[in-house]
Amino acid sequence: MSKKEEITGKLYLVGTPIGNLRDITLRAIDTLKEVDLILAEDTRQTLKLLNHLEISKPQISYHRHNEKDKIDEVRRLLDEGKQIALVSDAGMPRISDPGEALVETLIDEGYKIEVIPGVTALTTAIAYTNFDSDTFTFEGFLPMRPTRRRERLESLKYETRTMVFYEAPHKILYTLKDILKHLGERRICIARELTKLHEECRYSTLTEQIEEIETNGIKGEIVLIVEGNIEGESLKKEEENEKLGIDKMTDRELVEYYVGQGMDKKEAIKKVAKERGKTKNEVYMECV
Repeated sequence: MSKKEEITGKLYLVGTPIGNLRDITLRAIDTLKEVDLILAEDTRQTLKLLNHLEISKPQISYHRHNEKDKIDEVRRLLDEGKQIALVSDAGMPRISDPGEALVETLIDEGYKIEVIPGVTALTTAIAYTNFDSDTFTFEGFLPMRPTRRRERLESLKYETRTMVFYEAPHKILYTLKDILKHLGERRICIARELTKLHEECRYSTLTEQIEEIETNGIKGEIVLIVEGNIEGESLKKEEENEKLGIDKMTDRELVEYYVGQGMDKKEAIKKVAKERGKTKNEVYMECV
C-alpha cells in the first residue's frame, strides 16, 4: 500500500447556496457537520451560513490571493487525516471561484477528493432563457486587460452556441459595450440576484440594455447570457475564403481592393505595408 493510500484525510468540494439559504442540500449540511475544518473564500460570509445551519466549525481563509500559499498547509492537514470542506461565498468551488490550483495539485498527488454538488448561478441562469440550452459555452469573467479581452471576444465572434458570462454590476456596462463592438448586435438575457428577493431576468438586445443601464443603472450580481451567432459557421468560412483570396493578391491588387472598400489610397498603402511587413515606399512603388 502506497503512502497516499494510507492517508485517511479527504477534501470535500461543497456547493453552497447562491442566495436563498434553503437551496443547500441535505448532503452538504451533513458534510459541513462532519468535517474537521472549512476552507472558506470569505470566513465572514461562511459564518453566516454556518450560524443559519447551527454548525460550529473552525475556518481557514482560502481565496484567490492566498490560494497557492495555502496548498502546503492543506496537504499537511490531509496527511494528518483531517477531513476538510472547501466552500466559496456562493455556488460551487472552482466555478469562477477559488480551488483550481488546490484541486489540481491534490489530484496529481493522489489525495482523496469528493464533490458535494449544489446550485450554481450558471445552470440557474441558463434554465431561465429561451436560447439554446442543449449546448452552451461558459466564459466566466472576461479578462480586464484590453488586449486579452479583445482577443477573447474576437475568438467568440463566430461562436454558434449560447454564451454565458459572469459580471459585476459596476462593470456590466463596459462589458456590454465591448461585446456589441466585437460580436455585433445580439439578443441577451441579464439574470441578476438569482434566488434572492429581487431576482430578475431581463430579455432584450445589447443596445436596449446598454441604454437602460445608462439611464437607470443596475445592482446585484449578474449572469449575462448572449445568443450565439446563428450564421457563425458560414460567416467564418466566408471570411476565411476572403482572406485566402487576399493572400494571393499582389500588393497593388490589395491596395486596389481596400480602395474599393472605401479606404483612402494613402491609408490603403499604409495598411498593406503593415500587413506584409514592408515599407510604405516599397508598396507605393509597386502601385505606380
